[in-house]
Amino acid sequence: MTKENSKSPPGQFRGGRFTGGPAAIMEQINASIDVDKRLWREDIEGSLAHSAMLVKQGIITAQDGTAIEQGLKQIAREIESGAFQFSASLEDIHMNIEARLGQLIGAAAGRLHTARSRNDQVATDFRLWCRKQCRALQNEIKSLQWALCQQALTHASTAMPGFTHLQTAQPVTFGHHLLAYVEMLERDKGRLKDAARRMNESPLGAAALAGTSFPIDRIMTAKKLKFTRPMANSIDAVSARDFAVEMTAAIALCGVHLSRLAEELILWSSSQFGFVRLSEDFTTGSSIMPQKRNPDAAELCRAKSGQMIGSLNNLLVMLKGLPLAYAKDMQEDKQALFTACDGLGLCLGAMTGMIENLSVNKQAMKQAAGADHATATELADYLVRVENIPFREAHHITGRLVALAERQNCTLADLKIADMKRIDKRLSKEVRKVLSVESAIKMRHSYGGTAPERVKEQAQSWLGTFTKGTR
Repeated sequence: MTKENSKSPPGQFRGGRFTGGPAAIMEQINASIDVDKRLWREDIEGSLAHSAMLVKQGIITAQDGTAIEQGLKQIAREIESGAFQFSASLEDIHMNIEARLGQLIGAAAGRLHTARSRNDQVATDFRLWCRKQCRALQNEIKSLQWALCQQALTHASTAMPGFTHLQTAQPVTFGHHLLAYVEMLERDKGRLKDAARRMNESPLGAAALAGTSFPIDRIMTAKKLKFTRPMANSIDAVSARDFAVEMTAAIALCGVHLSRLAEELILWSSSQFGFVRLSEDFTTGSSIMPQKRNPDAAELCRAKSGQMIGSLNNLLVMLKGLPLAYAKDMQEDKQALFTACDGLGLCLGAMTGMIENLSVNKQAMKQAAGADHATATELADYLVRVENIPFREAHHITGRLVALAERQNCTLADLKIADMKRIDKRLSKEVRKVLSVESAIKMRHSYGGTAPERVKEQAQSWLGTFTKGTR
């Protein structure tokens, strides 16, 4: 491969150490501007705080500080309007902004980087961005929870089969099933909140890795940027990326939860189940089969969870062999987290739309809820509760009744009482009362159970906390 050298462009940190420019391929592999340019707001925010501190501490003059502030605000307007020209030869967002600042205000721009390195600069920018995105994702999760709770309240009494091993187990309500995802998502919100709390320490002022000899005030910049405190160790400040790993782990787990819900929507909307119907807004047709109605949004949510898991693995593998402090490997951290964050945001929006517009086939659900002797457990419980039979014996009696019903190709409720009594004489016609789907659901009234009254209580409680802003 031939090396194509060119003169280093203004602002690129090759300085006096290098006599020529980098090879073309070096520029390509070294540049991160296509990825990290989305950190521009945070970079300007951090630079404004740093400049104000330098002025207060007498490290730069107030005149230079004012010029820097005005220049940075103009750059922000240029980026907002789309007029700003990003350059790959300037490597990253930090040097792109610094170079433009030099064009706007001249030599004063060079004073901004006093007592600062790109190492603590990027760590600060990244934490600011992650903190903001943690809050945004929590709000998007809450929107999905709201949609689930609204459907749960509507379908607090809608019977459906509950599954274990994807085999019919016991009747539950559709509302109860949906509220399970509300609980999962609340834990996902909690993990993002915890991650945001732990990452909320300021690396700014750690410089390259050893701190600085300038009389800086790190507490001031931390407060300006709304961090709880400065990071206590300068090496840790520039080399730590566990905050990104933790956030990505929370994202990946939330993605897995959405993937489970997506899988159920895919199954339920198939003709074999026929439990729900997804709206046209979130389905597609086939290029060859005109009858098709494909649950593409749900399938893509299921697939994107793999991207989130991959991003987590990417970060962990990137970090596992890095000695302290900073290494260029860390430049790759943002692509992984951005991919995961973007993917989760898309999935949360799509899933919220699917749930809000979901149509439920109550008849199909109820019919399936009573299939495969789904109320057998209620019969066993009845024998324990009414006849005072030990549960293991009641379980055995019920099992024999199920076998009899299968031989006669009927349901438990359709068995003749005389046939039941031949298995156990304590059985009477009263047994039939507990074998209906409605009875089985209503009896499960323990806290957290599927009884309609409990489902309504839980759904209303969730909706109330969302309205009050306590969750």
